[in-house]
Amino acid sequence: MSRAPRVVLDTNVALSALVFAQGRLGALREAWHAARFRPLLSQVTAAELMRALSYPKFKLSAEDQQELLADYLPYCSIVLMPARPPRTPQCRDLFDVPFLQLAIAGKADYLVTGDRDLLALAGEFSCPIVTADQFLSALVKA
Repeated sequence: MSRAPRVVLDTNVALSALVFAQGRLGALREAWHAARFRPLLSQVTAAELMRALSYPKFKLSAEDQQELLADYLPYCSIVLMPARPPRTPQCRDLFDVPFLQLAIAGKADYLVTGDRDLLALAGEFSCPIVTADQFLSALVKA
């Protein structure tokens, strides 16, 4: 691919890369910093990420949350969703639909997730739906 791939990261993947920067998915954070891929966000998916960062289990202060967002948002491309969202394959979890819609509207090259409901749609979706490990492996090969 001659340009950096456009990628939808589901909330849990983005959250893991941000909150656990030294963990397994820290390589995603390094890759978006190096412009090896371009994360896509919509208003709905950004709001979901902000909500998740405030979960008590992470014990993040408001300042910590802002720092993590500042380490992600500037690297993202914001996709304005059309008034009539794109049609998606039927998904078992309605909370996953915004990620599918974002992938379509944003012309994503990948949707990266660990969510079984999304992974179950891999064969019938407009772009590859892959795990973080599969995506990182594809980035290494690119």
